[in-house]
Amino acid sequence: MSNISRRNLFKTAGAGVLAFGSGAVLAQTSNPANPYVPQKWDESYDVVVVGGGGAGMAAALLAAQNGAKVVIIEKLLFAGGNTMAAQGQINAADPVRQPKQNIEDSPEKHAAQTLAAGDFRGDPARVKVLCDNAYSVITWLEGLGMEFKPTVHQMFGGLYPRAHSPAVPKGIGYTGVLSKALKKENVPFKTGFSVVEIYREQPWSGDVLGVKVQNSKGQVLNIEAKKGVVLASGGFSGNQYLRELHDPRTAGLGTDNLPGHTGDVMMAANRIGGYLIGMDFIQSTPGAPAGKKMKIILNTNVDGSIYVDKRGNRIVDEGARRDHIRDAVLGTPERYGYTVVDNNQYESYNSAVHDAVQRGIEINEAWTAPTIKELAVKMGVDPEGLQKTVDRYNNVIIKNKEDPDFYKAPRNLTRKIEKGPFWACYTGMTVHHTMGGLNTNTKAQVLDCTGTPIPRLYAAGEITGGIHGTNRVGGNALLDCFVFGRIAGENVAKEKARG
Repeated sequence: MSNISRRNLFKTAGAGVLAFGSGAVLAQTSNPANPYVPQKWDESYDVVVVGGGGAGMAAALLAAQNGAKVVIIEKLLFAGGNTMAAQGQINAADPVRQPKQNIEDSPEKHAAQTLAAGDFRGDPARVKVLCDNAYSVITWLEGLGMEFKPTVHQMFGGLYPRAHSPAVPKGIGYTGVLSKALKKENVPFKTGFSVVEIYREQPWSGDVLGVKVQNSKGQVLNIEAKKGVVLASGGFSGNQYLRELHDPRTAGLGTDNLPGHTGDVMMAANRIGGYLIGMDFIQSTPGAPAGKKMKIILNTNVDGSIYVDKRGNRIVDEGARRDHIRDAVLGTPERYGYTVVDNNQYESYNSAVHDAVQRGIEINEAWTAPTIKELAVKMGVDPEGLQKTVDRYNNVIIKNKEDPDFYKAPRNLTRKIEKGPFWACYTGMTVHHTMGGLNTNTKAQVLDCTGTPIPRLYAAGEITGGIHGTNRVGGNALLDCFVFGRIAGENVAKEKARG
C-alpha cells in the first residue's frame, strides 16, 4: 500500500474496516502508460461492492460464496446502510402463507400490478425477474436465519396482501443475518469511505478497473477490482438540489432516509458512461411535516386506518398508490394530514411503532385519547368533523363493504375504528425513494446510452432506475435490493479476473 501502512489504515480516525476478513492484495498492479487510471493500486480485490446496505450485502455475499475476494465500501461509519432504517416489509407471492389466508396470488399477478402501479414505465423484463424470484428471496433469507411473521398483509402503498413482516422490527433483522453470513465468508467492510471516482480503461470505453475512495480526513485510496465493481449505494433522496432539479414539487420536503443517499456514486458512474433513466420519478411517503421532528407511522396496515385533514374529513383511499396518497396529502391547504387508528390497530403494531408514538406524544406530534372527539381536540382538528368521518367509516363504509367516497378495496374494509383509546399522528410527506438511476439489464449490468453493458460494472437496489416506473409499490424496495443484489454478486464473480 503506497504512503500508508495497512496497520495505520485500521487506526485512521473517521474510517474503519470491520475485520470480517481481508482478501486484499496490496500494490500489485501498476498502469504506467494509462493516464486514466492510477499508477499504482493501494489495495486489490476481485470484487469491490460500493454500499453496505441490503443490495450491497447481498451482492457481496453471493460473490464471496462464488469464490471471489470481496470488499464492501460504505460511506457511513457503520454497516447496514439504509436497510437499517427500512420499515422492513418485503413482497412475494407466497405459496405457503397466502393459501392459509385464502389469498390468491402469483408472480404473474405481482408483476402485472407492479407494472400498472408504475404507469407501465418500468422495464417488463426486469419486473418479471423481480417477481419470479421474490419467494426464493424469502426462503433464502430464512435459510440465513431471518424470521418472518406467519401471515402476510397489505402494507401502505403495497396494493395487495403479499407483504412479509420481519419478526425483528424494521430492517435490523435483514442486516443482522447478512452481516453474520458475510463474517463467515471473511468479507471486510471498509466504513467511512466515499467513492469519488470509478476507474475505467478510457473515459467512455473499456473495462471498469476499480474505484477511488476518500474519507473525512482526506485520506485517498485507489482500490482495484480485478473482476468488477457492484454499485449499491442507494438513491439521491438526500440531494436536495438534484431532487428539486428533477421534481420541483419536492421543495421543502425532508427525507426519511439516512444521510448517505446523495447520488454521488450514481453520478460517478454517469461520468464513465452509465445512462440515467427515470430521474423525474421521486416518491414521497408519510412522515414528519415541515417543521416537525418525528416520522411516526400508524398506517403500516391500510385496513383499520384513515387519513384526515384539519377539518376531520377523510382525504384518500388509504390503500391507494403512494403517489396518489402524496398528492392527496400535499393537496390539503396545510400540506399535511393525520392518521387515525383505534386501539386494536395500534396494538397490532410492533414495539418500534409504540416507542415512536410515545416519544411523539411527549413533543405533541402524536396523540391518544379515550374518545374520538377528545382525540380531535388534542390534534387541533375539528371534533365534530372527525366524529362524523369516523361514524360514516364505521357505519356505512365498513358495514356495507363499499367505499363510495374513495373506492377503497373491500378486502381493506374489515376493521372498524371503534375501540378506545384512539391514536393519531401527523401525516406529512417526506421523500422516501427515488425511482430513477442507472439503467441496468436482467443480469444487473450497468448500461450505457446505447443499451450496451459497461464491462465489469454492475448495480443493484435504489441506485438503479427503470424497474419501478413512475411509482414504486410498497414492499418492492427490499425485494429489488435482494433479487438484483444476488444477481449482481453471482454474475460479477463469474467474470474472468484481469491481470
